[in-house]
Amino acid sequence: MTEKISYDRFLEMIRNPQTSDAEIAPYVELISVNGALDFEVNVNPLTVEMTAADEELESAMSIGNGLARFRRRSLFFSVAKSHPERAVVVSEGDSWFQFPILIEETIDKLLPNYNIWSLGSAGATLEEMTSGPIKPRGFEFLLGLRKHRKQVRAFLFSGAGNDVLGEDPVSGDSMLASLLRPYNGDRDDIEGHIDKEALHERIEALESKYRKVIETVHSEPGLERLPILIHGYDYAFPYPAGPEDIRNPVYAKRDQWLGRAFQQKAIADPQQRRKIIIVLIDRLYSMLEGLRDTPGQKNIHVVDCRGAMPRVTDWNDEIHGTSKGFSEVGRRFEAKLKEVIGTEGVS
Repeated sequence: MTEKISYDRFLEMIRNPQTSDAEIAPYVELISVNGALDFEVNVNPLTVEMTAADEELESAMSIGNGLARFRRRSLFFSVAKSHPERAVVVSEGDSWFQFPILIEETIDKLLPNYNIWSLGSAGATLEEMTSGPIKPRGFEFLLGLRKHRKQVRAFLFSGAGNDVLGEDPVSGDSMLASLLRPYNGDRDDIEGHIDKEALHERIEALESKYRKVIETVHSEPGLERLPILIHGYDYAFPYPAGPEDIRNPVYAKRDQWLGRAFQQKAIADPQQRRKIIIVLIDRLYSMLEGLRDTPGQKNIHVVDCRGAMPRVTDWNDEIHGTSKGFSEVGRRFEAKLKEVIGTEGVS
């Protein structure tokens, strides 16, 4: 039973960068606004005692909006004072780099050893991160890199997951559906259920946007050789993965991103569904590895997260791991960071 606290105590907790997300979780509730990852993080009235004045203040401050980013910024400045020796890293990306409160994702796993200026946002698409709206002085990730130009040791970028397996931010439709062909009666046919032309066009568009990110960063004075770490996610399990699939996230439908797309195409076999996902993820990695291996390209590093979460129980929903599941993803990123920038400045 969670002890009910005052609103003043709640504010103290969220303002303290040393308070973990797990400690805060009982005192907030996530509400989906326009999409399953477009969250408002509100005070939970069952666990936080609020007066009428408190409620007006909370509404005026929009305390829930940007809560994860606010807390990470506070932690950044706190760590800069207490551990000035830690390597500074800038991160930009989607919910694999910033999932509000409920899941400790990749960046959470790296925070104990690095000082990270986090610009991620759950539900962000690669299109949004690279095509606008653009701030007057440039993209947000570029402004972050400029801000920490003298200290930054690496740039972590997580994009494309929502563009392939996520949800259209405007229509709410599954991005996967347009890559699938209707069931043809053959459960062993994997390639025949993928729209090759649509996939090719989608991958080409993603490649163009990745090149834009890379060129933007490496064209910036002082950042020409800055290591950029990218990844292509893991082999997800569409819901239901079997009769014992108990995933039931509070922030989305069980089949929010993948299952409903397969259902629309009458592709019902769990094994066939997952094999299709494996093909799509492998294709994404092939594109990323091609970027890394482009002649003349330097300091592009692909973190291979495939197989990091091999069991359904490693996943909190169809496209996000559990906090425990993300531990291996974080370990792989840390291993690559140590390989690229060394261990100096790592706690």
